[in-house]
Amino acid sequence: MILLYIGAGLMVIGALCDLLAGIGMLRFKNFYLRLHAATVGTVGGAVVPLIGVALAALGMPSLPGRLAIAGASFITALIILLVAPAGSTALAYAAHRSGVEGNFHFDHLRGEER
Repeated sequence: MILLYIGAGLMVIGALCDLLAGIGMLRFKNFYLRLHAATVGTVGGAVVPLIGVALAALGMPSLPGRLAIAGASFITALIILLVAPAGSTALAYAAHRSGVEGNFHFDHLRGEER
């Protein structure tokens, strides 16, 4: 029963991460900051609830196929956790190469101060 409550708590935390990411997407001023908000929404809003679903499924013994649900949720969370930072990094490099301006004090890719 405790796994069910922990899983529900993780799902609520994921919903809050999605809400904060949505606010960040609307409020942040440039592409790079919005990319950060999108990554928070992806990792916090998708990975954390999927782990919560896995724990909640394990916490409900009467649920048919609970091990399959928990395993699929955990594997999906792991894949998202591995792929999301790589995708964000690729987007940031592509934006930098195409000349999207950010509010930097030091450009590490060019090695020069602004």
